[in-house]
Amino acid sequence: MSKSDRDDQLLALLADNARAPVAELARRLNLSRTTVQARIERLERNGTIEGYTLRRSVAAERGMVRAHVLITVKPKQTAPTVAALRSMAELRSLHSVSGEVDLIAVVAAGSVDALDAVLDRIGLLDGVERTQTSVILATKLER
Repeated sequence: MSKSDRDDQLLALLADNARAPVAELARRLNLSRTTVQARIERLERNGTIEGYTLRRSVAAERGMVRAHVLITVKPKQTAPTVAALRSMAELRSLHSVSGEVDLIAVVAAGSVDALDAVLDRIGLLDGVERTQTSVILATKLER
């Protein structure tokens, strides 16, 4: 098995559980703990691993009101608008897209009122020209 294959396996294990102990990762990869630790450090240094994040459980997200927000940005305002959107904890993802709108955000809030407040905050950003929101009623497929 090549070094690249081992790195891919390690990355897959970390993607599944970034908090897995190095000893467990080593056991699952059939490598020494020090080898796995060195690989993780190398992947962090070379930028393959940029950081670690929290992934909410399906149960925690189930009670949230989620929506797709299509955002049209004023000319030359994309960078500051994206920076402002990134700071909003309610955003689950943000995508730059082609077509009539510039960005699509997926947002989640604890209630309809909380979602409304998030949408107001997005609409009030300096770079936002207009928004269009579709509330997610049910998720039919997610991979």
